[in-house]
Amino acid sequence: MIEQREMMKVVEKLRGDAIVLPTMTGNGAWLDVTQNQDRDVSIGGAMGKASTFALGLAMAQPDTNIIVFDGDGSLEMNLGTLATIAGKKPKNLYHFVLENGVYGTTGGQPIPSAGELSFAGIAREAGYKAAYEFDDLEEFTLQADSILNEEGPVFVCIKIVPEVQNEPIGRRKRHPKARPTKDALVALRKEIGTS
Repeated sequence: MIEQREMMKVVEKLRGDAIVLPTMTGNGAWLDVTQNQDRDVSIGGAMGKASTFALGLAMAQPDTNIIVFDGDGSLEMNLGTLATIAGKKPKNLYHFVLENGVYGTTGGQPIPSAGELSFAGIAREAGYKAAYEFDDLEEFTLQADSILNEEGPVFVCIKIVPEVQNEPIGRRKRHPKARPTKDALVALRKEIGTS
């Protein structure tokens, strides 16, 4: 299994000007490693919807790469998004799923069929242009550059070490940078041509 921050450091080095959308357990990890927060949009509290949001952004910005860090529990709540993304064929969408087998933000309950599903297999069958699965950081590091230069939609399942928040929900610490700044949102709106 891979430590998610170590994997994300590899992506950060290769992202260029890509817009990155982390959600759920990926939020805190990504915000610890990002070097360009103005190109990040944290999707908090939208379990199951980050990939749908990423699809809309990819379609609005076809010349900008979009990277989404989804959770396995989140994806299971909206598996239909795989068929929708595959059907729309966004060439600039890179859909990472952080597979830890648990709902990490709610205390570590196992997700349905934990360890029995192949998320990459489901994405491949749904029609993604390419689908990968990694449980070794070195192997991912060796292939990451070519993966992020492929034509999308590309699906990458990363088997990560679970990070579980054991504090009661009302007492959990939020990452200090968990929300995009107003300036970052204004800049992204201008870039995609919305007010």
